[in-house]
Amino acid sequence: MKKYSIFLFIALISCNGGKKAEVATEEIIPENIVEMRADQLKLANIETGSIDLRSMSGTLKVNGVVAVSPNSMATVSAPMGGYIKSTNLLPGKAVRKGQVLAVIENPEFIDLQQNYLEAKSKFEFAEADFKRQSDLYKSDATSQKTMQQVTSDFKILKAQMRAMEQKLRLIGIQASRLSADNITSSVNVVSPISGFLKAVNVSIGKAVSPTDVLFELVNCDQLFLELTLFEKDANKVAVGQHLHFLINDETEEHEAIIYQTAKSINADKNYKVYATVSGKCKNLLPGTYVNAIIEVSGQKVSALPTEAVVSFEDKNYIFLFNKDKTENGKAFTEYKMVEVQKGVSEGGFIEVILPTGMETKGLKVVVKGAYNLLSAKKNAGEMAC
Repeated sequence: MKKYSIFLFIALISCNGGKKAEVATEEIIPENIVEMRADQLKLANIETGSIDLRSMSGTLKVNGVVAVSPNSMATVSAPMGGYIKSTNLLPGKAVRKGQVLAVIENPEFIDLQQNYLEAKSKFEFAEADFKRQSDLYKSDATSQKTMQQVTSDFKILKAQMRAMEQKLRLIGIQASRLSADNITSSVNVVSPISGFLKAVNVSIGKAVSPTDVLFELVNCDQLFLELTLFEKDANKVAVGQHLHFLINDETEEHEAIIYQTAKSINADKNYKVYATVSGKCKNLLPGTYVNAIIEVSGQKVSALPTEAVVSFEDKNYIFLFNKDKTENGKAFTEYKMVEVQKGVSEGGFIEVILPTGMETKGLKVVVKGAYNLLSAKKNAGEMAC
């Protein structure tokens, strides 16, 4: 706190002769208070006014990153593991859906195909037997017990064969094309989407397990922006609003449209907004940092003349009339410094967000000369008393 001393003369009648004593008293002025005399106020050209509701439109500057939807990203693994037999792709390479990324080899592939062909052969026999026994049962030429046993065997073998077909499908082998003449020890690992390779984690001869990520792919055809707003700006954006954004050091502006807003405020008091990118933009990659400007529609907000809001130590303040007072026959006026948040600006006015719980009604705000009051504070009383 800054301290300013005012000396008062107090007559003290003592027991030994009634001598006068000079006693110094000290007035402590709070950090957020600035005092000025009447002549200083005139010199500083101080004028006060009120906070009014004004319909304002403008722009809102926000930051964010380029993101990609979950269905445009893919990680590729080998469901049964094995050894990498061949691959010739590097990160950044464009690939199409179904393209071979690598060839993987595993002796278990042989066993799986053998088991499938055996199950298929047994099923075909059971199916023929089932049809034969059905005809006999209809003509009462076989017992019900025999028919039940044949039916059970037929269903069990059918289930086994279908399960093995699905296992073969997982590793990339089509059961319908498999025969005893084309059993293979290797299978192709193919791309599930079109895009480019973000990461390649394989090399020839490398042993991989089912949990290892071999490739990471990204499709950049459906990019969107994930923008971060302050809590105070949450009510200024809505679905359908347009925005412009820049990436890196480029001067070319890109466009996007807000398609979704978050339904809650994050723990760090931030608010997320999502926008789809309009058209195709070169050099726009997932994870790229962007600076965006949202076009804010007109709405009534608490506003003051731009010069009423001053900046000090990276914060924004306004000055409020506090009170008039008299000291030693001199008139003084106190002004209180209050921190505020700035919003949109337009036509020489700026939106101000007051501290929580503070009402605008009845406030006398310094609308002219605020920088002179700030100078008085910064200069440690050169203008104050």
